[in-house]
Amino acid sequence: MKKMLLFFILPLVLVTSFQTTASSAEPPQDSDELRLQDMLMLMLTPYIEKELNSYYYPKILRDFSPAVTPWKIEVVETSRVNGFRGFILQITFEIEPKDGGQWIPVGKDRMTYEISSGPEVKLINHTHLKTYKYPPE
Repeated sequence: MKKMLLFFILPLVLVTSFQTTASSAEPPQDSDELRLQDMLMLMLTPYIEKELNSYYYPKILRDFSPAVTPWKIEVVETSRVNGFRGFILQITFEIEPKDGGQWIPVGKDRMTYEISSGPEVKLINHTHLKTYKYPPE
């Protein structure tokens, strides 16, 4: 009888545990603002990766290029340059580039880009904030 009871209770506990874990990992509620931010980060990713590659290789990383996770970029500030007299915008964000294989963060950087009509994307500032110790294999 005890084996039969255990047979029925154990799966119930496992399912309940999985549902609790899965529900806590839900993404934030979607919005127009979030979708626009995600689109902007996807469009900026090639520029970001190019800059990070030139900074990290070979000074910090030798075996791989840092990878960017667009949905993990934290926007710090956005602004208009010269108000409404022109259509020039700046965005500052912080990013933790990853190793690309295990997705382990290798550092932290703050970058500011200027975006204008054309479209033209220009790096204004890149500050390397921190280098993380990469674990040995």
